[in-house]
Amino acid sequence: MILWLNPVSGISGDMFLGALLGLGASLDAVRDAVRATGVEGWRLDAVATTRAGLRAIQAVVTSTEDSSVERTARELFDLVGRAQPAPVAALATRAVAALGEVEASLHGVPVSELHLHELGSVDTVVDTVGVAAALHSLGVTRVRCGPLALGAGTVHTQHGVLPVPAPATAALIARMQAPVVPAGVDGETVTPTGAALLLAAGAQFGPVPAMTVHTVGYGAGSREVDGRANVLQALLGPDQGRIETLIQLETNVDDVTGELLGYLIARLIAEGAADAWITPVVMKKGRPAHIVHALTTPDCAAAVESVLLAETGSLGLRRLSVERLALPRHTSTVEIEGHPVRVKHGPWGAKPEYEDVVRVAAALGTTLREVLRRVR
Repeated sequence: MILWLNPVSGISGDMFLGALLGLGASLDAVRDAVRATGVEGWRLDAVATTRAGLRAIQAVVTSTEDSSVERTARELFDLVGRAQPAPVAALATRAVAALGEVEASLHGVPVSELHLHELGSVDTVVDTVGVAAALHSLGVTRVRCGPLALGAGTVHTQHGVLPVPAPATAALIARMQAPVVPAGVDGETVTPTGAALLLAAGAQFGPVPAMTVHTVGYGAGSREVDGRANVLQALLGPDQGRIETLIQLETNVDDVTGELLGYLIARLIAEGAADAWITPVVMKKGRPAHIVHALTTPDCAAAVESVLLAETGSLGLRRLSVERLALPRHTSTVEIEGHPVRVKHGPWGAKPEYEDVVRVAAALGTTLREVLRRVR
């Protein structure tokens, strides 16, 4: 599924979670994922409310934890890393890692020595794990997002009064190269947790993608804003893949050895080709020959073309503009007796990475067939 976020009033962890719950994400699955972390003293509710007359879902976290409690970045990593299932823990950990890295950089200390104040609370655990679990519940494979609407003025923190956007938020926005627009209101509209979750989810910024909308949800911010619906709008629909324009390079060769052809495929891919292959053909005068093909993005085309000509000694090549439908995919990792194996998942199945399977079979002294069976 593809998720489109429209943050015209900004984005925070609770707005993000509320919007996903409004789309139909399982609240029970979210709570179970948070419980798996072992963190205590919290309650999560999905409360129907309104903002500027618009119905929305507010993700309300109630905590019995003392507000003076601080956690180190390491403690926060350990907590969210226990979330279940594994993809939920992975996304939440990426978000917390991003928060830890920018905070450590801002304060000039190693991440291992970083003590988090507001960001070390139970709310951060619930928000990061909750959003990760909700995305997983909805089967989201791609996240697209509009420009981030930034407020103005200052924000009060335990470090004192800071500018808006808060320094951690600004650093995360810069890391994502995210487009921003003025929100036209005072106060914080994009929080560090909201920005970190966008980064962890691999959000791409731009106009609304071509999609078939199945569900619409609204996540409510914690405050009412005069003259504005303080909500995060979310659209959800099936991810039908994206159309990419690529360049196919090819040349005919009849005087290149098999050893060189085998080497050439690996060389082209190392240079940036998305794919490379060889087709046997019969040329003029009945001579056996080969066509060497390389598929590449426009920005890598010059480098791939240079390698193709230099390694084959060909006097020319053909350039074809082609369209490729790229279906959604993601990668997970399973372990076989402590050896990691990456598994690529697509809409119609899953396939272990061949190189990983070979490595594990050699390490365990067993067959590829047995490793494949255990991985699946």
